[in-house]
Amino acid sequence: MVTPDDQALAGDLARTILDVPDFPKPGIRFKDLTPVLHDAALFLRTTTALAAAFREARVSHVLGIESRGFIFGAPVAQAMGAAFVPLRKPGKLPRDRVTERYELEYGTDALEVHRDAIGAGARALIIDDVLATGGTAAAAIRLAERCGATVVGVGVVIDLSFLPWRDRLQGRMITSLVSF
Repeated sequence: MVTPDDQALAGDLARTILDVPDFPKPGIRFKDLTPVLHDAALFLRTTTALAAAFREARVSHVLGIESRGFIFGAPVAQAMGAAFVPLRKPGKLPRDRVTERYELEYGTDALEVHRDAIGAGARALIIDDVLATGGTAAAAIRLAERCGATVVGVGVVIDLSFLPWRDRLQGRMITSLVSF
């Protein structure tokens, strides 16, 4: 159920997030979340809402997807009393790691995590800034599950409702604070 507080937060986020046309390439309308970070109260409301959405899920590990997922995921982990685990792009982690490759519209990418960061029995929440096609989130889910975790859901600030992320994340609990 959407509460008046949820509606107020969604409205505040929609008014604060800026559209940047033709970034990073022509035809793309980038959603700039930087102004949310500049407003301390709105940033706190945002991370508090993400944590609250999964309060009953007994989350033990919050996995933040590089790089803006780090910004939102770390305070969510603190609010939940959970460990924070960065999911990194290849070549960024110094120790033994697990890698999950995934397809992009034009090529491939990968996420990595230290092998010992998530153990069997962990209850993982994946946090990112924007949910678009769902490819990165689906890769994060596979990576967490390969490490023995149960993924309780995915939390994002923005979902781009006109893109097909639902196809890749069917059956998963998804929380988005604002849709465009």
